Amino acid sequence: MLQAIGLTSTPSRGQAPAVDDLTFDAEPGCVTALLGAPGSGKTAALRLMLELEPGRGVTYFRGRPLHRVPYPAGEVGVVLGDVPGHPARTVRGQLRMLCAAAGVPVSRADELLDAVGLAGLQDQPIARLSLAMDRRLALACALLGDPHTLLLDDPAEGLAPREADWLHGMLRSHAERGGTVLFATRDPKEAARSAGHVVTLDGGRVVADQDGAAFSRTRLRPRVAVRSPQAARLAAIVSREARAARRSVEVVAEAAGNRLSVYGSSCAEVGDAAFRHGLPVHQLADEVGDMRSAGATEAPAGRRASGDHVDAASRTPRPAARGELPPPIRRRPARGPLRPVRYELRRLFGVRTTAVILSVVLAVSVGLSVLLARDGRTPLVHVIAAWPSLLPLPPAALGAGLIGALSFGDEFRYPALAAGRGSVPRRLGLLLAKLAVSGGVALLLALFVALASAATLRVVYGGSLLDVPPNVVSLAVSWSALTVGCAWAGLLAAGVFRVTTAGIAAVLAVPVVMVPLVERMPKMASTRSMSGLPGRLRDLAWLQWPGEADRWMLAGARIVAQPVGAALALSLSALTCAFLLTSLRGRVRW
Repeated sequence: MLQAIGLTSTPSRGQAPAVDDLTFDAEPGCVTALLGAPGSGKTAALRLMLELEPGRGVTYFRGRPLHRVPYPAGEVGVVLGDVPGHPARTVRGQLRMLCAAAGVPVSRADELLDAVGLAGLQDQPIARLSLAMDRRLALACALLGDPHTLLLDDPAEGLAPREADWLHGMLRSHAERGGTVLFATRDPKEAARSAGHVVTLDGGRVVADQDGAAFSRTRLRPRVAVRSPQAARLAAIVSREARAARRSVEVVAEAAGNRLSVYGSSCAEVGDAAFRHGLPVHQLADEVGDMRSAGATEAPAGRRASGDHVDAASRTPRPAARGELPPPIRRRPARGPLRPVRYELRRLFGVRTTAVILSVVLAVSVGLSVLLARDGRTPLVHVIAAWPSLLPLPPAALGAGLIGALSFGDEFRYPALAAGRGSVPRRLGLLLAKLAVSGGVALLLALFVALASAATLRVVYGGSLLDVPPNVVSLAVSWSALTVGCAWAGLLAAGVFRVTTAGIAAVLAVPVVMVPLVERMPKMASTRSMSGLPGRLRDLAWLQWPGEADRWMLAGARIVAQPVGAALALSLSALTCAFLLTSLRGRVRW
């Protein structure tokens, strides 16, 4: 069951709140429609329920507010618009990626593709889907965690009647299995056809709370709205004349006492009857029921008393404790994926961009290696790395930096994890997963470039060119550290500035800006040796580690002591601090 109590949005300066003291229930086993004209507060109400906007009030999902639900994907499924996925990602790839985020088996994606009728389009890019197919994919994404409650914002908008009927059939099936369904709509006929419970909003407040039958009977029929101080007398006269003329006319007295709703008649007939009997009329208008509230089940003046909420059985306001303000609603950041490493792997390799970058880097690196080895003056290390003096960084490092920048850049551009929130869940678990995956890809890229360049040089120039240097281990560590460092610099910069170009700029700033700064630092008059550093660290930490670790530790220290290594280390330190300050404010969350 869904219970919304006292929902009130934070008003803009000088304006009334979009939602004002909204209270209603949506029961399991029933489809509930939130009906209202554009600007009535439907979307704002849904966002308050999902804690996407600040305000006051509380929404209980089976007795718990959303931030208290340990597994939100299994409690609430949401459709707030089009699917915010990468346009080049396939339908199946999008669902498989979100399976990792929701922590469900990947087989769930294939089950839902069959359920929503997208099995034949599973390899189609999201950008090529029609509006109807995109809406089916959005519904499949909402159902991934098998939620009890579905919240949808105008899901049938723009759809053909056949597609709209299919969509509402899916919603009714979910409700028949014991689920709760709440959808917003502006069309009263759609609400009457598809919902068993209709809550009507006007100006952000409830003006009617009815079951489907009462809604269809009182609010979808053309009527004559009459306001007169002699309403009771006029009702009796209109009914008597209709019986005498054998016409089917129904007169309903409004709760206000001086209002009538006359069904089956016209303004002219009601006005003539009032004129003949000398009765004053203050209002006489043709209306359709959705233009204002009517019927005994509605609040008397179209407004509920502040602090009231709806009784689920009788649909009448039951008073809450007076003088109590609803609790505040704080906009909370989106949660990270439950399986972050799987999510990041499927996100990275779910589009062709990654494969294209790797292929281009390999091809360019091999070509540059052949050209650099031709003149015989370039050192072998730079030949294998394909690093000419004209380039600030080798292609492998630039490619690794681009992959790292896209890791967070694409998250902000296509926020699949934060639909409707406008912010990416930069939790600690997701950050570590991105660092691990981008670092692993950078290591593989560095290895493939070195092996491909060496193999190509052996074929083109023979094996005499490839003499293994004695410090090959130190060179391999330096090469790996350069590519991984560039990948992490691009990733952190894109996470801080929320755009891919910032990540690329941070990678290029290492050789262009940071290295010259490091080289211009005043040098010490005498240099000191770091020999014995591992032993002193061992004594300080009271730990014993293998002697081989001493060699690796010294190799790492020597790398950082080089200008490029020092510049990269400084950049990573600054970007890490900036990311922690901007993204992980307050309590660190996994």
